[in-house]
Amino acid sequence: MLNKKSFFVMVLTLLVFSMASDATAYYYYEKIADQPWDHTPITVFIDSENPPPRYSPTYYKQVEKALAYWEEGGNGKLDYRPVFKIVNSEDADIRIRWVENMEAIEGADSGVAGYARPHLINGGFDYVEIVLEVGNPRGKGWHQYGDSTMLAISKHEIGHALGLGHSDDRRDIMYKEYELRDDVNPLLVSKYGTVIRLGGLAAFILILFLGVSWQHSRKKRKMLEEKYFR
Repeated sequence: MLNKKSFFVMVLTLLVFSMASDATAYYYYEKIADQPWDHTPITVFIDSENPPPRYSPTYYKQVEKALAYWEEGGNGKLDYRPVFKIVNSEDADIRIRWVENMEAIEGADSGVAGYARPHLINGGFDYVEIVLEVGNPRGKGWHQYGDSTMLAISKHEIGHALGLGHSDDRRDIMYKEYELRDDVNPLLVSKYGTVIRLGGLAAFILILFLGVSWQHSRKKRKMLEEKYFR
C-alpha cells in the first residue's frame, strides 16, 4: 500500500507534464494556386487502421477538427470555401497518415513535425499526401504530442493541401514554425486517466480542507486575542 506522501508524489508526477518550448519546423511551400482543386467536395482518407507506435486514437478527432476549421473559413486567407468528405479509400484527394517520428521514418530535417506533399496535374492538385508525426525524441526520452499540438499541426498541413504557402505572421496557423505548448499526453491520460482524476479530486479536497482549517484557526486565534489581550 502507498503511504500518503508517496501517493501525492505520484499524483503530482502524473499531473505535471513536460515543458515543450521547442520550435517545430515545417517544410517550406509557396502558394501554388488560388483554387488548386477543380471539384467539390474534397475527399479525405484518414489512415487510422495502420497506426505507428505511440499513436493516440484521439488524433483522429483532431484531424476532423482541423478539417472543420478550414470549412468554417480557417485563417481567412483562402479564396474559396472548401467542403470535405471523409471516405474510406486510399484514392482520396487528401491522404493523411501518421508516423512515429518524421526524422527516422521519412528522413525529414530535424524538428519537422509534418508535411503535405502535393501531386500536381495541369497546374492544380491531383492528390495530396499528408504525413504527421506523433512525437519526437528529446534527449534520452520521448515527447508525445498532445491533442492541441496535433490539432495545430493538422490545421497547418491541411492549409498546404488547400494551396496555401507559409505566412510571415507568427499568429497565423500557416507560420513556418509552431511553438509546442504545455500539453497533456493523450496516452498517459488514457492509461492513467482514472488515477489522475482521483488524484486531482484528492488534491482539491486537501486544498479545501487546509483552507477551511486555516480560516477556522485564524478565527479562533482572533477570539482568543480579543478575550485575553483587550
